[in-house]
Order: sequence, then structure tokens, then C-alpha cells
Amino acid sequence: MPETNRTVRLKSRPVGMVTRANFDIADETVPEPADGQFRVRISHISLDPAMRGWLNDAKSYVPPVAIGDVMRGFAVGTVEASRNADFRDGDTVTGLLGVQRLAVSDGTGVIKVDVSKAPPQRWIGGLGMPGMTAYFGLHEVAVPKSGETVVVSAASGAVGSIVGQIAKIMGCRAVGIAGGAEKCAYVTGELGFDACVDYKGGNLRGDLKAACPDGIDVLFENVGGEIHDTCLSLMNFRGRVAICGLISAYNSTTPVPGPFSYRSILVNRLNVRGFIVFDFIRQYAQAAEALGTWHAEGRLKMREDVREGGIDAYPDVLNLLYTGGNFGKLVLKV
Repeated sequence: MPETNRTVRLKSRPVGMVTRANFDIADETVPEPADGQFRVRISHISLDPAMRGWLNDAKSYVPPVAIGDVMRGFAVGTVEASRNADFRDGDTVTGLLGVQRLAVSDGTGVIKVDVSKAPPQRWIGGLGMPGMTAYFGLHEVAVPKSGETVVVSAASGAVGSIVGQIAKIMGCRAVGIAGGAEKCAYVTGELGFDACVDYKGGNLRGDLKAACPDGIDVLFENVGGEIHDTCLSLMNFRGRVAICGLISAYNSTTPVPGPFSYRSILVNRLNVRGFIVFDFIRQYAQAAEALGTWHAEGRLKMREDVREGGIDAYPDVLNLLYTGGNFGKLVLKV
């Protein structure tokens, strides 16, 4: 039987959590590269919280995935047929290649990676966009000073785990927020955070206040909701809030109320700024060099949660992001 390309295409826009019914998962003809293009056999696909936002027909930092289009997603794979002089057969590459087995690209937004230095899945995790997001969120947005307290939500996740480690490299005190004793133990034990608060423990404010006796200077926000509200109430004067994500609201079907501690922004003269990694696209090389150096030196540890099941498992594995079911950077093995 001839080989086919397994793809995930958007069939309908989800309300709340995604379901398999929102996608068409089917075999298609193997795509052939034209002049200037190359075909990539994808090995791993990055599953990211932003994917849920890309499905909404609403104004955002990028256009929504159109009905009938292959689902947008970062992936890593090997070039197997090239008609582009800059990419050769056998090169390992990463970029927005989509949720599919085979992808054709002209090289836009695609970079080569060295799998002798790190496994493929790491190049869509700590050494890829999640790591760069952490890097720019600290170095360009929050700008913590040595000795300050940096709090990061979703601290065991793809971005949060890197944020805390970079904060330590910058001489700061790093406090994480994660769900469950196992994740908190990983954040402090393996990743080296100074403390980690279990938001499922029933005493979020009290535990966070105890973990931050001198208050919070920098909040790196990935979650939103009650966690964000609680952190705002403990911010120090002229603190900085870098809003990277609001994952707690991504599947909400009703308007999400604003933080009750909003007054803290005024009283403490907080600097609150939202950002996305694409804001710093011209500085990617800078981030990649720093992340790669720290990783090689053993100062930056990373963990991937690689799930089996191939392309067909995509809808179910994606939902793990919004239920706390993943432990580390969530990756789907193709």
C-alpha cells in the first residue's frame, strides 16, 4: 500500500474543551516539494496552550486556524526530499510545520538543529519556543534584579520550568506554583527553585505568603484566574508582571471576571505587560545561544512529557494541557 500523509484539519470551532469531532483526521496524498521547497518527515509535535486560542474566530496576535486547514503547530523532523539549496536531505529542522506526518516548507520560520547536542523533542521544548519565551519574558519584559523574588505559575511546565532556572542564573530567588506534591518536589529538587507552592493544597495565599516573606518583585504569569489574583495581592512596590499566558481561561465558555486584587496595580505602581515570543523574533539567535550554553553547562535542566499514539492521539493529548495532566513539556510522538 503506498504511503500517505496523516493530517489533522480543523473541522469546527470548539466550545469549551476540544473534542475529536472538531477535527478531520485522515490520510492524504504525500506532498511533493516544488522548486525552493523541501519535505519534512515529522518525528515530534509540540503541544502548546496557545493552540486552543488559535482555534477561536477572534482577534488575536495571529489569525485563527481556518476551517479546513491543517492544525497549526511547532514540530521537529528530518528533511527527506529537498529542492531548496539551504536545506539538505538528512537535516533535522524545526518550525511551524503543522500537525501532520509530512510537511512541505519553503524554509520560512524553519531552522536547522543539532540532535548531537540534544534529542529532537528538546528543540521544540526548552531549547525552542518555550525556552525563548522564558528568556525574553525575563530579560526583556520583567527585567529582575539580583536578590529579587520571582514567582512563576505553572512552574513545572514547558515555559515556567525554564523561567525559574533563568531567574536563579540571574541571581534571584525563584518561587514556583504547581499542582500537586510530585510536581512541587520536582520544581525544588530537580530544577533548583527556592520554593514551590501547591495550588491544590487548599491554602494558596497563606502558603504563597510564607514562601515569599519579602513579597513578590516579579510575577511571570502563565495561568491567570485565582492564582494571578492571589499573586497580585502580594506584589511589592514597583513590581513587574509579565503576562505570558492565561491558561485557566482558555476553555471558558463565559466571560472571565477580572482580578479582585486589581487595585494592587495602582497602589504598588506595578508595571504589567503582556508579551508573546514573536515580539522578539529578531533576537532569537541571542536567546538560542544563551539557552544552548546554559544547557551545555548543566545549568538548565529540561523535561519532556512525550506521549505515544501518533497523529490520531492529538485531540486527547492536547487536552492534558488544560487539566494539568502533563508533567513537563508536552510532546506528541509521531
